[in-house]
Amino acid sequence: MFLSPELQARLSKPLKIDSVTLHSRVLQSPLSGVTDLVFRRLVRKYAPKSMLYTEMVSAKEIYHLQELPKVMEIAPDEQPISIQLFDCRPDFMAEAAQKAVAEGAQTIDINMGCPVNKITKKGGGSSLLRQPEVAQAIVKTVVEAVDVPVTVKTRIGWDDQEINILDFARRMEDGGAKMLTLHARTRAQGYNGEARWEWIKRVKEVLRIPVIANGDIFSIEAAIKCLEQTGADGVMCSRGTLGYPFLVGEIDRFLTTGCLSSPPTIPERLQCAQEHLQGLWEYKGRRGILQSRKHLAWYCKGFKGAAELRDKLARIDSLEEGLKLLDIAIAKSVKFT
Repeated sequence: MFLSPELQARLSKPLKIDSVTLHSRVLQSPLSGVTDLVFRRLVRKYAPKSMLYTEMVSAKEIYHLQELPKVMEIAPDEQPISIQLFDCRPDFMAEAAQKAVAEGAQTIDINMGCPVNKITKKGGGSSLLRQPEVAQAIVKTVVEAVDVPVTVKTRIGWDDQEINILDFARRMEDGGAKMLTLHARTRAQGYNGEARWEWIKRVKEVLRIPVIANGDIFSIEAAIKCLEQTGADGVMCSRGTLGYPFLVGEIDRFLTTGCLSSPPTIPERLQCAQEHLQGLWEYKGRRGILQSRKHLAWYCKGFKGAAELRDKLARIDSLEEGLKLLDIAIAKSVKFT
């Protein structure tokens, strides 16, 4: 595995999102119920220069609450950071964006790709692909409301009969978006089937702003293949980081140096799981323990006894119980390392 001279030359320059300069072309996707402050700290540990995103935040929720929701909380030392918002009302989005900037967001990302029914049936997420005029109005209104770059994350279309991403992407750029991240699936696909990277290439050919490739970036090899095939300005990792917060950093190091670093050992992965569990407990208390169950299950794959451990961790009721189970698993895995 190697970087072609052409790709190496293209990636050697910083990524400019209007007034914001990124020194990494690998981004961590916003993931609902995942990319909280604790998870972002783990990703940041291995990818110090990458743009990270909060979980997506409801502009309606911000509009009606006096206090900002915890998912918007940003630590002082975790730049570069973006807050992702969703709604279908330009005025709600503009006010939410102003509050997000005050909270410390370096860019505002607008979610126009979430396929979940509870989001789309209210006019948010990927349903905006079917309302391009509204989507463009949202971007324009938010751009006028804040002094940081506004970006958009979307999909290639609603379904195979409504793939309208080329016109939609142009509208986003015309509305003032400074970067577009494209998940190369339709809303109807959800996360099934292969990502259709050819659409990223086509979008890149018609836009002047940076285009970030998203979808099926599960490894360094996939990231290189995607960048070569699409001409994209960078890649965004999503599901590949579930239980594996090392991925963004691994890809970034290879794109930066051309050198492969050794992947974490099983004990190192389980120690990371412990750090994740401890962080959730300290940050969220009892609720953090309950949320940790899914995270810990994601760490348990690819080693002897993983299924049994996964089953036990999915039912933990305390920090001590989780740490003890992981300690035992680490000691066992060291014997096989």
